[in-house]
Amino acid sequence: MASDAKSTIEGGRAVLGIEFGSTRIKAVLIDEHDAPIAQGAHEWENQLVDGLWTYSIDAIISGMQACYADLRRDVSERYGVEIERLAAIGVSAMMHGYMPFGADGSILVPFRTWRNTNTGRAAAELSALFSYNIPLRWSISHLYQAILDGETHVGDITFLTTLAGYIHWQLTGRKVLGVGDASGMLPVDPATKDYDRAMVEAFDALVAPKGYSWRLSDILPESLPAGAEAGTLTPEGARLLDPSGRLQPGVPFCPPEGDAGTGMVATNAVLPRTGNVSAGTSSFSMIVLEHNLSRPYEMIDMVTTPDGNPVAMVHCNNCTSDLNAWVGLFKEYQQMLGVPVDINELFGRLYGCALEGDADCGGLLAYNFISGEPVAGLTEGRPLFARTASSRFSLANFMRAHLYASVAVLKLGNDVLFNQEHVEVDRITGHGGLFKTPRVGQSILAAALNSPISVMSTAGEGGAWGIALLAAYMKPAAEGISLPDFLADTVFAGQTAVEIAPDANAVAGFDAYLSRYTAALPIEHAAVECMK
Repeated sequence: MASDAKSTIEGGRAVLGIEFGSTRIKAVLIDEHDAPIAQGAHEWENQLVDGLWTYSIDAIISGMQACYADLRRDVSERYGVEIERLAAIGVSAMMHGYMPFGADGSILVPFRTWRNTNTGRAAAELSALFSYNIPLRWSISHLYQAILDGETHVGDITFLTTLAGYIHWQLTGRKVLGVGDASGMLPVDPATKDYDRAMVEAFDALVAPKGYSWRLSDILPESLPAGAEAGTLTPEGARLLDPSGRLQPGVPFCPPEGDAGTGMVATNAVLPRTGNVSAGTSSFSMIVLEHNLSRPYEMIDMVTTPDGNPVAMVHCNNCTSDLNAWVGLFKEYQQMLGVPVDINELFGRLYGCALEGDADCGGLLAYNFISGEPVAGLTEGRPLFARTASSRFSLANFMRAHLYASVAVLKLGNDVLFNQEHVEVDRITGHGGLFKTPRVGQSILAAALNSPISVMSTAGEGGAWGIALLAAYMKPAAEGISLPDFLADTVFAGQTAVEIAPDANAVAGFDAYLSRYTAALPIEHAAVECMK
């Protein structure tokens, strides 16, 4: 009820979660029952500067402020009150990347996001050194690549963090990370919930001849598990987040987490044999393991849940961006005809049309590579659509081909887990933009993974809700309640999910599409070479 939400906000009992996604910064305010009661958002885009994908510090701070201002507006319009006090705050953001800072607190080079694929040599050498797959986008890969490239700023680093860690630092003064996000900087030992000591020592020995004044443990943020208190909102942080001056300092913060961790929380997928797939600008699957994999795989990243359990992650740099661009083209056509456009209806109709297409897309083929895609062996991307003269070229097949393309690379990685490592999963839950249109993205993913896919009613709440839940979890954690029990018994108790099982014909069709897709990958490599 609105009156209950109003009193929760006025009483300072609401919890705030903010997540910095690839295309949108989102804020969610939740009540004492963990339900969203207000939201704010700000759209933004990364920039390609000097060949590297980045967001400027100004864009990060102004985007955060705009998102929070939008939340204030929503609260004012709904309840006629201001946000002055909060029970807790959590910050989440895109995992990985590279944000090095000097002694004066200034960033030494522009933020290098997860999307960059210039770290191939570093990742390969570190993977060999650690006997552990080190992905291109991890912070340690970026750091070592900068060393290999002789970048002069490296010697001046006093602090290295992720985007979530940076925002948390600015708001609280604390240089910490949640263990899940920390595991995307450098591998974490699940037993200690801290960076792997042997790997830290091996890295220090590797770079010792450079004579840097720092050791790796000096510049990494402290790793904290879910439920730990990770500082409070400082007066400076309060003014930074809310320049209006209404928000009061002293609010406790949970450890900042990456979007992978908040996705696990938002889908109640933190126990072994559970998993989730996040599908939006990028996509990734997270499967919580019962035991370690038999060996490292280049396609599989090993990270952790927010409470430190091992997770096999398949991360794809590209998902719906190219698909969204095609929908935008249809929007332009509709506007040219003078027909009013409801973008949600347009997405729904085009997605729904895809289910009427041939199971194998009629011979059509799409590659959605806006940027490089390590799982497919690409350091750069060129979106492509291809067909033969005999292909069945229809709108339904066209849309189905692009939906298949959005999860094709994800399937390549998960085939390693299910077919080679024989990983067993009881439940996979989907969330993110691909699942906003009921049943369509869910059916496509079920066909791709040949596994039932569940979608909860809360699937659209996303990572901002997930980090708000982690902030709310600090109080139960202090009482000795585990994160899985908090989610199962408090947050998701009584919630139902819609499950779609894979259709045998669709599975066979997707497999046929993927066979053409992998055979024709040289077309994509040629496009990268020829289209500069």
